[in-house]
Amino acid sequence: MTYHEHRTKSRPKGKRTDEIASIIEEKLSATWSPEQIANTVAKHKVSFKTIYNWIYNGSLHGMDIHVLRHKGKRKKADKRSQFSMGMPISERPKEVAHRQVFGHWELDTMVSSRGGSRGCFATFVERKSRLYTALLIPDRTATSMQAAITQLYRSLPKGAFQTGTTDRGKEFACASKVQAELGLPLYFADAYSSWQRGSNENANGLLREFYPKKTDLANVTQQELVHNLFLINNRPRKCLGWKSPIQVFLHEVARLT
Repeated sequence: MTYHEHRTKSRPKGKRTDEIASIIEEKLSATWSPEQIANTVAKHKVSFKTIYNWIYNGSLHGMDIHVLRHKGKRKKADKRSQFSMGMPISERPKEVAHRQVFGHWELDTMVSSRGGSRGCFATFVERKSRLYTALLIPDRTATSMQAAITQLYRSLPKGAFQTGTTDRGKEFACASKVQAELGLPLYFADAYSSWQRGSNENANGLLREFYPKKTDLANVTQQELVHNLFLINNRPRKCLGWKSPIQVFLHEVARLT
């Protein structure tokens, strides 16, 4: 009788241990996703679905759904002013689309809330390594964007910034000046085709976790921004064979020098 009572009350211990829970909590705090954790530091120990379950059922200390990126919100159409000149993406070298050649970037801007501060970020993603960076700029003008592009271009070794792909926002009306002064061609994605700049769109979403849309970006310091960019770039990526963008980027730069 006692045996059957004990069997009825018994429950499997499962895969959770204090050690693995501590590792997962550390990486979640460092902004890693459950999939990134499951395929690197927790490989062969727990699956990403298990990590999600532990978050949902409160099995991880101090961790809840707020550590997850997905917000379930749809993006609204961009209604800002555009311009019609510039080289279309159809003229961009075909090699860029395959992500096999280093030095091709996607460009965009991230703004404070509409009608609020003019402060914003100029954002850049290198297509092969997925390295993401951003620079503080005072406003969303062509002059400010040109200065940001020039700053990044001159900070990189030769060959590390060969082309840029962007949308037709008015801040990129500086394209002809950028090409004349730096020899750097900018190509423009087709209308309503954000997937042609998908890496930048995705990376901006990652940065929005740190700076929600009501944030006044004019109050952000470069030191704080660099710290958050490091967290993003240090996460392992499935598309990179579970290497981080930093690792791949540094490897590619080493091959140039």
